[in-house]
Amino acid sequence: MSALRCASGSLLIRSEPVTIKGKDLVSDKPMSDKPMSDKPMSDKPTSDGLDSGRPSALFVCVHNAGRSQMAAGFLTHLAGGRVDVRSAGSLPGDQVNPSAVAAMAEVGIDISGHTPKVLTTDHVQASDVVITMGCGDACPIFPGKRYLDWDLEDPAGRDVEAVRPIRDEIEARVKALLVELLPTPPTAG
Repeated sequence: MSALRCASGSLLIRSEPVTIKGKDLVSDKPMSDKPMSDKPMSDKPTSDGLDSGRPSALFVCVHNAGRSQMAAGFLTHLAGGRVDVRSAGSLPGDQVNPSAVAAMAEVGIDISGHTPKVLTTDHVQASDVVITMGCGDACPIFPGKRYLDWDLEDPAGRDVEAVRPIRDEIEARVKALLVELLPTPPTAG
């Protein structure tokens, strides 16, 4: 049993510590099945329900309008239906960042129809890996889940030229993640 102090000052008691990159990562947010926002969640990149038997990834950033949308777009495109892909935000924005949409269109991936979605505990629990991108302690932590924290610049308020290097870094990280999720490439058949 361990006791950790959250950024808010609250004391969180856990049966086992959770660490990411050598740092304790905890959440003092209630872990309920209710969304953290009133916006409905729609998993456009995911082709079916929460438990399809395929590997699954959830990309999370605060507004679900830039980094997490680009990451979901890349993984959906590169995985070709072999991975369930979700993205969400703790405080979803009103629309996907137009510069992120334009930057992804440059590489042939259309995320223009995506909308920011709310982060729910159900989607965290249903995902094999949860990749956070600046949401801090707003992300619920569950034992046995794999968590990655990608330290990426926020594309909010930037033009397409400034978003391109962020997009390219996300693409490289998604490709590495895909190798971990699907270590054996599909056989030609």
